[in-house]
Amino acid sequence: MNIRILTVSDINNYIKRNFDNDVILQNCSIKGEISNIKFHSSGHIYFSLKDEFSKINCIMFKSSARNLNFNPENGMRVVVKGRISVYQKGGSYQLYCSEINLEGMGNLYEAFEKLKRELNQKGLFDEKHKKRIPPYPFKIGVVTSPTGAALRDIINVTRRRNKSVQLVLYPSLVQGAKASDNIVEGIHVLDSIEDIDLIILARGGGSIEDLWCFNEEKVALAIYNCNKPIVTGIGHEIDYTIADFAADRRAPTPSAAAEVAVFDLESQIQKIKSYETALSRNINFILDSKKDRFFYSMKRLNSNSPIIYIANQYVNVDRLKDMLIMKFNTKLDKNKEKLKRLKGLIEANSPFKILDKGYSIIENKSGNIVNSINELERESQIQVIMKDGKSKFNISKISEN
Repeated sequence: MNIRILTVSDINNYIKRNFDNDVILQNCSIKGEISNIKFHSSGHIYFSLKDEFSKINCIMFKSSARNLNFNPENGMRVVVKGRISVYQKGGSYQLYCSEINLEGMGNLYEAFEKLKRELNQKGLFDEKHKKRIPPYPFKIGVVTSPTGAALRDIINVTRRRNKSVQLVLYPSLVQGAKASDNIVEGIHVLDSIEDIDLIILARGGGSIEDLWCFNEEKVALAIYNCNKPIVTGIGHEIDYTIADFAADRRAPTPSAAAEVAVFDLESQIQKIKSYETALSRNINFILDSKKDRFFYSMKRLNSNSPIIYIANQYVNVDRLKDMLIMKFNTKLDKNKEKLKRLKGLIEANSPFKILDKGYSIIENKSGNIVNSINELERESQIQVIMKDGKSKFNISKISEN
């Protein structure tokens, strides 16, 4: 009998087909403890699932990993659903995971969803009932474990953001059967303190079982009926509890809850300084504008002042007076010149001018000039005008040559 010789690829392919055709291996749920977990940059998760006797390699691709509602960690006891197949290239088989649930999570998750629906129908999660988070609280109540990391984170964030804020701790259990009663009592006690501005309900990360005390109805009712606003910071960012839905504000972590509750004093101081600078700049701008407007108005008022107007008119009158005097003097000088010219002309043609040559002017007693001998015959008295004066004569006889 001849036995066919197979290649490595042939045998791995054969084994893979057998795995892929097995009904149980293609749809199985396996419980165990996570170990050697690695989160690849591609988004895939590689880990081993083990019990006290054995282990199996597992891979969860990015498409399935994005649906996880918790962060898988080494040591977690989980139930993994998927299929087992062969990785031909390496000749190894592994579990290809489609779901990972914490052990016992199925029942707890179902109870969580049921209570969430009931309380939502009662209106406990309604936004209209959410109380406003005060922007500048000075006393904050904290319900959490006094020894947990959550309290340290809240204290560190508070000191960094605003050292003047006071924290009032109600030390509470945050895990176990009695934790929910402790939490409710803490909320009632802090709510009764008059000067507490808000309350932080906080706990660090953990499994769904660890966080279950925050999923009880009594805690949700205590949050809903609290007169002071409540901020929750429970678990990690992916963890949601009933308390988160009932709270007035949900933060993903205790540190984030402190960030929400405690205002950053330094940033507020810087903001006030920026407002002060802007206000000062605006006031100075307004004052400068008003000053410019005032000086402009004063300038216009001065330029239109009656006193200035009268003073200007005095100047104008003086100017007109000078102009009038100048024109008068010009006219006077012109007329003087004309008069002088006429005088010279008159003097040049004056009959008295001829007297200087030895001639005389004869007037009758009426003062009329005698022009002929015949006129003298009718006159008995005449007046003779010479260059140096005039004299009257009586006519006794007229002789002719």
